[in-house]
Amino acid sequence: MHSRAVRERGNTSKRYRLHPAQVVVTGFALTILVGTALLMLPNARVGPGGASFMEALFTATSAVCVTGLTVVDTAVYWTPFGQIVILGLIQIGGFGIMSFASVVGLAIARKLSLRSRITAAAETKSVGLEDVKGLVLGVVRISLVIELTVAIMLAVRFMVGYGEPVGRAVWLGVFHSVSSFNNAGFALFSDNLMGFSTDAWICLPISAAVILGGLGFPVIVQLRRQLRHPRSKSAWSIRTWTMNTRVVVAGTIALLSLGTVYITAVEWSNPNTLGPLDWPGKLLTGFFQSVQTRTAGFNSIDIGQMDSASLLGMDVLMLIGGGPAGTAGGIKITTFAVLFFIVWTELRGEVAVNVFGKRLSRAVHREAITIALLAVGVIIAATVALMLMTDISMDALLFEAISAFATVGLSTGITAGLPWEGQIILILLMFVGRLGPITIGSAIALRERHTTYELPKERPIIG
Repeated sequence: MHSRAVRERGNTSKRYRLHPAQVVVTGFALTILVGTALLMLPNARVGPGGASFMEALFTATSAVCVTGLTVVDTAVYWTPFGQIVILGLIQIGGFGIMSFASVVGLAIARKLSLRSRITAAAETKSVGLEDVKGLVLGVVRISLVIELTVAIMLAVRFMVGYGEPVGRAVWLGVFHSVSSFNNAGFALFSDNLMGFSTDAWICLPISAAVILGGLGFPVIVQLRRQLRHPRSKSAWSIRTWTMNTRVVVAGTIALLSLGTVYITAVEWSNPNTLGPLDWPGKLLTGFFQSVQTRTAGFNSIDIGQMDSASLLGMDVLMLIGGGPAGTAGGIKITTFAVLFFIVWTELRGEVAVNVFGKRLSRAVHREAITIALLAVGVIIAATVALMLMTDISMDALLFEAISAFATVGLSTGITAGLPWEGQIILILLMFVGRLGPITIGSAIALRERHTTYELPKERPIIG
């Protein structure tokens, strides 16, 4: 009887054990709720009383999901305590909830349990359990080194170039460094970074942090390992990169270049954006805004005054996003690259989809198509819902929806003016976009279905 009771308790614990995807989703949700509670405290807001539930919830979600959309002015609405809470939520959200929990576990127990490794692997998209500990520790070291370097550069610039007191300059440097590396886009200035549009000493370090964060931690870890090896300095060492690293690096360079040329060309003569600047300022600002579409969300010009053609081009760049398993959002460069190579293969009449000398698994085809279609479906549904409840133009609402889903944070200035139902839609978009539609779907699903049979094939007419 005793052994039977033990077995029943074991079966019950297995039955109610959460799937790794459910753990990740639950972790993010609980962190958002804790952040909301902290931001509702009276000492988190300037002035009497605390922030409203909607203001705190929206800000906490935006911070944990490293988005940057806001319904209040971060610079003047929140006290230093509230800004510290936001910074902490950004850092935890950028690390990843499970990665952060793993760091705490390593600090306390000096080891990771199997369950912790499984959930951390699910969040970081690790290919194996044996490399999870090294990846998590690498994430922490790389993040802190980059953030510290950029923080020092920014702090010095704020002191020397703008006469900020030492304490204020250090705080500005740390906040914007963490916000930029984690692709969050929160700023401590009411006009975001519009006052520094032609200051290369501010824009370039922030851009570098955004780009590095957007590569994804697996790519950064591999590049770091190769740079520490002498032979990595030779050209042929690129051949040792994984397909993921090659695709992300090549895609990042291509998209940054195309985005810079496109935005600068379209906005060149716009009197409300790049028009008044000299040509070096136009190039710097065009480059900076191209970088921000990689899901960072800072803006050095008024997004609401940009040409509709620019907004549409930025919609595409925001939807693609950055590298997987990092701080960037969007459907990811790798997903877009897989779709591109599938189309290229079909146009050439070939059978296998080959990328950089390697053949793609058909399972990868299905995953890429699924993610892209789910993303488009979610964005269209959200945009239609926002159109039904407001009189705002479609291009502004589409831009806002994509910015939220891709966790970018750029806005034409309509966020605070949306009704609370519209802000709830943006909250859901940020949450789903940060975790990914497939992760959310896997967490919601009650069980995995494994069929033991296959149906006969039949081919419909395509096109």
